[in-house]
Amino acid sequence: MTTFFGKWVLAIDGSDLPAPDLIGGKAWSIARMRELGLNVPPAVVVTTAACVAYLESGALADDLVDELKLGIEWLERQSGRTFGHGVAPLLVSVRSGAAISMPGMMDTVLNLGINDATERALASATGNAAFAHDTHRRFLEFYARIVHQATIKDLDPMGSTETWHAAIAAATGRPLPESAHAQLRDAIVAVFDSCNSRRARRYRKHHNLPDGLGTAVTIQAMVFGNLNHQSGTGVLFSRNPLNGDRMPYGEYLHCAQGEDVVSGRATPEPLSALGATLPQVYNELLAAATLLERDSADVQDIEFTVQQGELFLLQSRSAKRAPPAAVRFAVDLVTEGLIDEQTALTRVTAEQVRILLQPHLATGAAESAEVLATGEPACQGVGIGRVVASADEAEQRAANGESVVLARATTSPEDVHGMIASCAVITDVGGSTSHAAVVSRSLGVPCIVGCGEGAVAQLAGREVTVDGTSGKVYAEALERVTPNEIDDPYLSQLTIWARARSPITALSKDGAIPAGTLDLNAVDGGEDPQQITRLIGATKCVMGRAMESDSGIEAALGAGVECIVSEHILPTLLCAIHHGSADNAEG
Repeated sequence: MTTFFGKWVLAIDGSDLPAPDLIGGKAWSIARMRELGLNVPPAVVVTTAACVAYLESGALADDLVDELKLGIEWLERQSGRTFGHGVAPLLVSVRSGAAISMPGMMDTVLNLGINDATERALASATGNAAFAHDTHRRFLEFYARIVHQATIKDLDPMGSTETWHAAIAAATGRPLPESAHAQLRDAIVAVFDSCNSRRARRYRKHHNLPDGLGTAVTIQAMVFGNLNHQSGTGVLFSRNPLNGDRMPYGEYLHCAQGEDVVSGRATPEPLSALGATLPQVYNELLAAATLLERDSADVQDIEFTVQQGELFLLQSRSAKRAPPAAVRFAVDLVTEGLIDEQTALTRVTAEQVRILLQPHLATGAAESAEVLATGEPACQGVGIGRVVASADEAEQRAANGESVVLARATTSPEDVHGMIASCAVITDVGGSTSHAAVVSRSLGVPCIVGCGEGAVAQLAGREVTVDGTSGKVYAEALERVTPNEIDDPYLSQLTIWARARSPITALSKDGAIPAGTLDLNAVDGGEDPQQITRLIGATKCVMGRAMESDSGIEAALGAGVECIVSEHILPTLLCAIHHGSADNAEG
């Protein structure tokens, strides 16, 4: 049975699997990995109920503070270390963990619990004063930016703790607490607050996720990828999240912490670099990825740290995937016997198929085109638009009907609203598991990362073509062609399965159109989903531009139509299937 420390805090020991809506997806994955016998640092979790209570009252409950002390004592026993003092100090990470994964949206604080005294103890325990000093600097930057919401420059790695504290005090107007327990309380409040940040609200709105669910907070014993050159950090996908290839895919950065990879500040090496330097760790990681994929029956996104040649898994979740990968994953997992056809259809959205069927560069279109920048492909597709350098400008110009490409040195959660508004995203630095890459894939927005320092800023104001498949940014607008769903074997297979399960008939507008079909394009108000039910009346077959969107199709289904004619068949079938599943769930 799970160890509860009261009402709000519980241990994640692998003895049980509490509900994800109580402990969040991150803590649930830790519990499952520990249950499977994988090497995972010990953790406790503050529940989503505690977050909801905080958001309603504006303060942490008194009993929550008492429970945190009990939870920390449990972590001390599990790790053999002491929090905020002692010769073997315990440092922790403090991470958000919503029930529904929102990668890159909410806040994280690493290395919490360090102060001047524990830095000296950490240096003595490891024999590595440079590592201890680096870890202290990293914590101060996290704390200032996340907890105090300060805009500060990166602290000088060669500076003293006194100069670091002075720089932060000058930027924030208040000192950072030396008490580890005070640091922890403040960090939890910051994570709770990030649940209602603008970026999190925009993300939920874009993905039709509900507000008000809160977030859990996972408090996990730190392991240190920045300890030495036998240490590092990385992200592994059990299959390629860009194109769906069955080979493992990921990145590794030696002598670094996870934020270095996700933030895009440093460009990591391919996962094969880990195989070359630490082959036993590499093989253990691949074996864990296979186990987790088969256990979940879905492709996994796994965060890991290597400390002194020992592999630790920090988190595993269903991978965010680009549209080509979503389609291939669905078909391949059925072929391999991991899921059934009905499940496969629930894992591909109509919008993903529409994105996949959007125009791509015509054969030969790029042969004589000027290449303005080259980087690493992070999400496939082609975007053509005017380059802008800020997320706010992207949102404003897109609202005025302009197609824009967001160009940033690297993206952060504060850029999400601009990414949603853009037809493509390009960055100077970062790899395929950076924030820009992960969020772009979840949005289905073409993305290129790691174009080189200063490469994208000089493009501001220019019209460009971003090819997220080749990783090239071209001058001006290039010719595109529209693919056909019938010619793609994965789309074709999904279409066969969808036809057999759809509650309606879907026809292509290029084929024979049944007599009596209502063309909504010819009716005043026919483009407005809110008027479709009234306009359709007793008609059983409809067509028109409104049938190219989920909202239009859902309105037609609500009106009782039995046949929809549209440009592409599969998006219509998938929308009808998902709509029917939602109705059955509500019923």
